[in-house]
Amino acid sequence: MTQSNNNLLLIKDLSLGFKSEGKYKEVLKKLNINIRKGECLGVVGESGSGKSLTSLSTIGLLPNNAIIKGGQINFYGRDSEEDILQMKERELQKIRGSEIAMIFQEPMTSLNPVIKCGEQVAEALRLHMGLNKKEAKEETIRWFEEVKLPRPESIYDSYPHQISGGQKQRVMIAMAICCKPKLLIADEPTTALDVTVQKDILSLIKELQKKLDMSVIFITHDLGVVAQIADRIVVLKNGELLEEGVAKNIFTQPQHPYTKGLIACRPPEDHRLIKLPTVSDFMNDPSFESKLSSLKVGQSERVASLEKINRADTILKVSDLKTYYPIQKGVFRKTVGYVKAVDNVSFEVKEGETLGLVGESGCGKTTLGRTILQLIKASSGSVYYKGNELCKLDENAMRPFRRDMQIIFQDPYSSLNPRMTIGEIIREPMEVHKIGSDSKERKERVIDLMETVGLTADQYSRYPHEFSGGQRQRVCIARAIGLSPKFIICDESVSALDVSVQAQVLNLLNELKSKHNFTYIFISHDLSVIKYMSDRVMVMKEGKIVEEGEADQLYHSPKDPYTQMLVDSIPKIHYLRA
Repeated sequence: MTQSNNNLLLIKDLSLGFKSEGKYKEVLKKLNINIRKGECLGVVGESGSGKSLTSLSTIGLLPNNAIIKGGQINFYGRDSEEDILQMKERELQKIRGSEIAMIFQEPMTSLNPVIKCGEQVAEALRLHMGLNKKEAKEETIRWFEEVKLPRPESIYDSYPHQISGGQKQRVMIAMAICCKPKLLIADEPTTALDVTVQKDILSLIKELQKKLDMSVIFITHDLGVVAQIADRIVVLKNGELLEEGVAKNIFTQPQHPYTKGLIACRPPEDHRLIKLPTVSDFMNDPSFESKLSSLKVGQSERVASLEKINRADTILKVSDLKTYYPIQKGVFRKTVGYVKAVDNVSFEVKEGETLGLVGESGCGKTTLGRTILQLIKASSGSVYYKGNELCKLDENAMRPFRRDMQIIFQDPYSSLNPRMTIGEIIREPMEVHKIGSDSKERKERVIDLMETVGLTADQYSRYPHEFSGGQRQRVCIARAIGLSPKFIICDESVSALDVSVQAQVLNLLNELKSKHNFTYIFISHDLSVIKYMSDRVMVMKEGKIVEEGEADQLYHSPKDPYTQMLVDSIPKIHYLRA
């Protein structure tokens, strides 16, 4: 890679890794990347590709056990060329925030929970800009206005837990850019955000980049997101650079099979597929691109599938369901109002159907799902499962239905006991519901379930922390289907996964549905995923269902303005598909 006066940052032959059990494992392998002045460079790849380590290298925040084998990171932001890898901590502190700033992936863990939001930004201004307390507060509020935070003065005095995810991310952006750095590193800043909030954050970063003439490194696993913001893209896999080029060329003429796979595993906008392609399909078969057309679902097949569902019996009927949470204030906790999480909702689900439930965070999706399963008690209304009124049953009477009705939670890590092995986690519900005659039979069943969801028998005795996010989600699926349920609620079960892993999990859920005739309610804030998975879709806003209909029709011809907004917010990329 040739050095240019237009370069702001030049990563040259960077090699680093970690020592584990006496062995050195290389993570970045002679990596060469340049970031030009004023451009947005998209860095794309799956988890473990080295994206975040590359960004941490550029700001001198590598873990203590990281071993740099060689290379340079030359920064041209000040008067002279400086190798960040050779700088001492005191020198690095001078450029962090003022010259190079970073927006981290998870704002809740990046913001100090016991310090008010405004003070966290004001501290950076006092440290790097030499402002006094009053000046720093005024400048912080100005930046809160700049990043379009509502009620800037109020948010200045709010703690992180008192504001929404999108607002926390805007606070992080204000903190990162308040000293007007020359380079902003955005590490997965929109992962797991609502599509509407994601669109706002992307627009905000683009606007600020232009206004401040700033360079941006935008790190993501989602090519659809990076298409909205990047001028140029580099694709990483296992610490190696596989492909780089102008964003438009990457999407219209991807060269490497891995890049083609990342693009293709997103649910398509204009047609329906039997199954989503995966990265491994392209890596194992260079000619796979020519076979994509064979995966398309024909119109007659789609019509026949919907007619079959319409003829099926009703498995779930929800009537006038309300779930209200009291708002209590004062010393005596007087109820002054209610949060109407689920507000007079009615619908039916047919046996063998996948009903999609979509809406932004806080719309009541998860509360509705948990109320159906009686994990949260309804304020009023009825839930009938196979003709049985669940809302009137006590916990003992509900127990037989627990086996038939399961849930796959959003975060596989927090829903798995870290002290139990994978085998024990999957086996536990079988013991509770007395499935299998003895421990030997249950173990055999567990191993069979593990293999069904794409895990292996030798992983039986491993713990959750030893697995990737996608593998942990497979464990949750195995646990859910181990009781041979008929009805499963998937609550944001793929929202935080790489797009390639997401495709694998969605394919698995559809295969299991076909094999076992499962009925799903599939909850998500991502309408493109909902469209792919669902036969029918309901759109939820502020506790109410604002629109429902056949999935493809609702996606392409939404009637409600809110649904239209959700569709318009989906990151869209235009590329050549067979």
